[in-house]
Amino acid sequence: MFALRSGQSGKAGAAKPAVFGLSLSVGHFVLPRVLRRPVRFVGRLFDGEYQPPRHAGVAATAVFLASSVLYGAWLGGQIPAAAQAVTARLGFAVDQVRVSGNKETSEIDILERLDLDGWTSLVGFDAEAARERIGALPWVKVASVRKIYPDALEVRVEEREPFAIWQHGSEVAIVERNGNVIAPFDGSRHAMLPLVIGYGASQGAEFIDKIRRHPELASRVKGFIRVAERRWDLRLENGMTVRLPEEGEDAAIAEVLRLDREDGLLSRDIASVDLRLDDRLVIQLTPQALERRTALIADQDKAAKKKPGKSI
Repeated sequence: MFALRSGQSGKAGAAKPAVFGLSLSVGHFVLPRVLRRPVRFVGRLFDGEYQPPRHAGVAATAVFLASSVLYGAWLGGQIPAAAQAVTARLGFAVDQVRVSGNKETSEIDILERLDLDGWTSLVGFDAEAARERIGALPWVKVASVRKIYPDALEVRVEEREPFAIWQHGSEVAIVERNGNVIAPFDGSRHAMLPLVIGYGASQGAEFIDKIRRHPELASRVKGFIRVAERRWDLRLENGMTVRLPEEGEDAAIAEVLRLDREDGLLSRDIASVDLRLDDRLVIQLTPQALERRTALIADQDKAAKKKPGKSI
């Protein structure tokens, strides 16, 4: 062996250390210490001075083949699947799912979004992706998915709050208070929600609250109709329509309530009450009421004609 140090001098004519016939030092240049051992090993290997262990070739071939297989599996996306299979059989397969907070969303829909196959391992399960899939369900506002080792999942959901049934054109849907559509209306137990009709009617929470402050009127209202996205009509349960003005609807509502208290306006056989004009109230009778009124007037005219005149 030899030492490599700058400024080392030997006997005259002494051979300088070399690898592959190339000197390791030139003048005052010395090969860095960290490279000396690898360079010497390579030199001995090529000079035939190093004898590899027995079966080294077989081991190197096996390592190469195994590396090729792992690399191919990684490129093909098979590594996660293999890890799932192994850890599932080691006792980490999802065996329990606990769901809470759901009223409108069925557990079957939630389980489908978890995408479990019976051998899904909790170790490789992507809880964030599952949370996003569950959060896409119509009624779900917020969802959380938590892994509980070794074999359980906990799913919690917060659902949207239904506020009204919105009819626009041929479409009928359940909406939130802010007007966002939750899901199509299917005639279920949400039938008792207030019905809002027309484009822009889904944003009518403030107006509905205003009517609810008058229980004697709110209890009669069957539907809230938005007209041209400017004003409201009230459709009562007896078929009467109360047409409110675009401005001053509070005063119009107060007038309707006054007339109902004094004359029973909302209980009469009337088709519509129009309060859009400031100086008058326009009442339209139903066809039946109009027919009765016409007949009554005719009878009164006949009676007047039969009455004898006064003598002079």
